[in-house]
Amino acid sequence: MSNRQGAQWNPGAYHKFKGLRLRPAIDLIHALPALPAGPIVDLGCGSGAAGPALKNLGAPLIGVDSSAEMLTEANTSGHYDSLTKIDIADWSAQTPPALIFSNAALHWLPDHADLLPRLVGSLAPGGTLALQMPHQNNAPSHRIWKSLTEEFWPGRIDFDSGPRVLLPATYYHMLAPLGELSLWETEYYQMLAPSDVGHPVRRFTEATYALPILQNLNEDEQTRLISAYEAVIGSAYPAADDGTVLFPFRRLFMILTRTDAA
Repeated sequence: MSNRQGAQWNPGAYHKFKGLRLRPAIDLIHALPALPAGPIVDLGCGSGAAGPALKNLGAPLIGVDSSAEMLTEANTSGHYDSLTKIDIADWSAQTPPALIFSNAALHWLPDHADLLPRLVGSLAPGGTLALQMPHQNNAPSHRIWKSLTEEFWPGRIDFDSGPRVLLPATYYHMLAPLGELSLWETEYYQMLAPSDVGHPVRRFTEATYALPILQNLNEDEQTRLISAYEAVIGSAYPAADDGTVLFPFRRLFMILTRTDAA
């Protein structure tokens, strides 16, 4: 499975559920501690949805993303002091940040045991790493995409290179020695609006988790996979009489404030 950095991201498709995707970012910002002096880095900023709230923190705001399409959208907001196009796995701080903030991006990257301590080590003294990642891969919304793909094209897609999240306890033992750590999960019960062009859960997931899968298939294969997904997803997420669908979605949050010993 291609990772996030290789996918061609579509801001329009992503923004169909902008409010639902933004809420975890706002909840993460509200949980931040006091910050020292220094810039804020929005790592994997995408289209810049979190930019207005981050800019309200009163520090220079730097956006980092690998998608030119998303950065073009972020630039229109006027909230970023600078934007950098780079694979976020390769990014390094030029000036120690007061905050490295990442909203639904780092789960696309491997080697968290190296990545997260490295990000913490780049912070200014007293700085904070704050991130949230979808923790949804075992839910039917994501598992069905994977199981159907493996049924139709065994070995065709490398799912080991796709979104991955470690166990919360693993993150705790990895990060707790580096500073003051808060770690929690929230399951959002999202009400998805009716859709005239497919099941709402399919529409939600095809712009994120399923995007790299679909981009590895030709048009006929995409049609086959989407049709098969549509045939079963309603059993896991039934629609109400008005066409709305209740969609539980779990996310994992971490806030680590660097201590002098870090």
